[in-house]
Amino acid sequence: MNIVEIISKKKNGLSLTREELEFAFNGYLNGTVHDYQMSALLMAICIKGMNDTETFDLVDIFIKSGDVLDLSNIEGIKVDKHSTGGIGDKVTLIIGPIVASCGVIVPKMSGRGLGITGGTIDKLESIKGFKVSLTDDEFIKQISDIGFAVTGQTKNLCPLDKVIYALRDVTGTTDSIPLIASSIMSKKIAGGADKIFIDIKCGNGAMMKDMDSALKLKDVMERIGAFYNRETICEVSDMNTPLGSNIGNSLEVIEAMDVLKGKTGKLRKLCIKISSTMISKSKGVSYAEAEKEVLEVLESGKAYNKFLEFVKYQGGDISSLTVSKHKQEIKSQKEGVVDAISAQEIGKLSCVLGAGRESKEDTIDYTVGITLEKLVGDKVTFGDTLFTLYKKDDKDIEINVDDYYTIN
Repeated sequence: MNIVEIISKKKNGLSLTREELEFAFNGYLNGTVHDYQMSALLMAICIKGMNDTETFDLVDIFIKSGDVLDLSNIEGIKVDKHSTGGIGDKVTLIIGPIVASCGVIVPKMSGRGLGITGGTIDKLESIKGFKVSLTDDEFIKQISDIGFAVTGQTKNLCPLDKVIYALRDVTGTTDSIPLIASSIMSKKIAGGADKIFIDIKCGNGAMMKDMDSALKLKDVMERIGAFYNRETICEVSDMNTPLGSNIGNSLEVIEAMDVLKGKTGKLRKLCIKISSTMISKSKGVSYAEAEKEVLEVLESGKAYNKFLEFVKYQGGDISSLTVSKHKQEIKSQKEGVVDAISAQEIGKLSCVLGAGRESKEDTIDYTVGITLEKLVGDKVTFGDTLFTLYKKDDKDIEINVDDYYTIN
C-alpha cells in the first residue's frame, strides 16, 4: 500500500478499508508514516468524514494498538466520565469526588488540552508533586482504596490514540466527529469501566459548534458503546459561555475546590446533574434519590474531603497551588447587563496568556489565566471590572472588551 494513495482516496471522498486504515495509522505509530502525511490524512478525514464502518474500524485499531485494562476483580460498578472539552471545564475534579463519596467507583483516564480547551491532566499538574502517570497496578489499587483516580493514558493503553491526539491538537483537526468519537470511545472501552458517561459540550467554545453536530456525535458514541456492550450515556451541555468563573490551570483547581466547599452557580448545578445521573444509572435508583445523595455529600463536606484524599493519594501538595502575581483588570466602558461572554474568545485569550498550547512542544504556565468578575445576567456600570488577567509579567495586554463581553 501507499500512504499518498490512501490520503488521495480520502481526499476524494472515498471510504477506506480496514487494511488501509491499519496501514496508515499503525504506520504513524511505528514511524513509517510521517507527521506531515498523517496531518494530511487527518485533514482529509475532517473535510470528507468517515462512515460507520470506517469509524468502528478505527476505534478497534486504536484499542488493539495497546492493552485493555481489566477491572473485573474490583467489586462494584465502575463508571467513567468524559467531557468533549470546553472553556473553564473543570467538572471532572468536582464530580469524581462527589460520585466516589456516594459509593460508585470512578476510574478516570484523562487527556491534556486540545485546541483552545483545557485538559484535566494539565490542571492537576498545577498541583506540585501530583502524579499524573499511574501504572496499571497503581491505578487499580487507588480506585480499590478510595474509589477515584485520574491518570493520563498509560504507555500501553491506546498508544496510537495518544500520538494522534497530540497531532490533532496542533494541526487544526480537532473538530471531526469520527476522530473525536474514535479517540474518546477507544480510551473509555480500553479503560475497563462498566458504564460510560459523556458530557458533550456544544457552542462557540467547544469542538461541537451547533446542536446538530453535538447530536450526531452523541449518536455515534452511543452506538460504539452498544457495539462493545458498554452502556453509554451522552448528554449535551452549553459551551457558548465559559463554565464557571476561572479559566487557567491553577485557577480552575481552586474553583473546583470552591464548588466542593459550597460555591453556587451554573457550574455547581451542572456537576450535581452529572453526578446524579451517574449515580442513578450505576445504582439503579431514581434520579431524585441519587440527587439527594449528591447534595448530602456536598453539604456534609464529604465530597471535599474525598478530593483532598485523592490529591494526597497521588502525591500532590494542595497547598502548593499558586497563581501569577501579575494582574491586569479589564474594565467596562459602558453600563448595562451582561448578555453574553464568548467562550471561544476567552479560550483564545487564555492560550495567549500561556495557559494552553499552540504546538506539541509548548510548555504551559500553570499560574496564568482569567477570572470572570461579571457573569451573564450581572448588571455593570462604567469602570466595573469585567475580568482579571493573570499574566506572565507586568506588560499590559491590549484588550477590546467587545470581543469578549456583550453588554446591553
